[in-house]
Amino acid sequence: MYHSATPLWAFPRLVGIAVSFLQSMATIPASGPTADGSTLSPAAAVASALADGKKHLLLAASGSVAAIKLPLIAAAFARVPNLSIRIILTPHAARFLAGQAAEQPPVASLHALPNVDAVYVGDADEWDPPWTRGAPILHIELRRWADVLVVAPLSANLLAKIANGLCDSLLTCVIRAWQTDPAAGKRILVAPSMNTCMWNHPLTARQLATLRNAWGAEAAVPAALAVPAEGDGSSVLEGSDGSSLAGHGTGWYEILLPQSKSLACGDIGLGAMCDWKDVVLAIQERLALPPDTISVEAN
Repeated sequence: MYHSATPLWAFPRLVGIAVSFLQSMATIPASGPTADGSTLSPAAAVASALADGKKHLLLAASGSVAAIKLPLIAAAFARVPNLSIRIILTPHAARFLAGQAAEQPPVASLHALPNVDAVYVGDADEWDPPWTRGAPILHIELRRWADVLVVAPLSANLLAKIANGLCDSLLTCVIRAWQTDPAAGKRILVAPSMNTCMWNHPLTARQLATLRNAWGAEAAVPAALAVPAEGDGSSVLEGSDGSSLAGHGTGWYEILLPQSKSLACGDIGLGAMCDWKDVVLAIQERLALPPDTISVEAN
């Protein structure tokens, strides 16, 4: 049997760094105050808003550099009346929003955006409040509350988890508990974002096929992006950069395909999240929001 010659406790600085990291992950700020200043638990606050007469957008981001576009997406709906937005950030998504640059505002700034009623970072709001039998459960209440769930960006890691049914976080639990009956009209829109080699990997194709084929999904396309095709009278669907997007689907999943560009890592190729404005247009169509209330001008 192999025995390490030097035990881990012999490196106190390394242990200290690991402990500090775990503590920081456990203390990432959870959801902010609700719009009415309620002191209800996060789950109870969502349950109390089920019948508020508003349209409900659940907006999420996973660990990709494109998470820096989430504030722009949320801000685009600032003038929409009777809209409530709740945001889920995975811990890795939150790392991209720590005030490093003007395009990377701190997570706390999301609370101040009009129509944003809560921001959930990591899993603290799901697990930290002491639970008692009969109390509401956050991921279930968020699923009930949401009219549409939009994951932008969808990382390679989260795609793999979704396709294989994993539910080890607040976000993946919401997704796993989603109402999958197409008649319910509850859609999940995802905007993949990853390195070109990740996008071209055979596993990615297999996982996307699960979303697109096994679960009846096609790529989400706002009607505003449809342009007439030549010859047959059908429609070719294009993103804001002219890239092709596949047609509407009948299942509960829709995919906003990535674009080809220079990536944050320096590579050039397909895999970057679609233009954030395309995400906004897809949301606007799915929720039937007044077009003149949407702003897609970058701040």
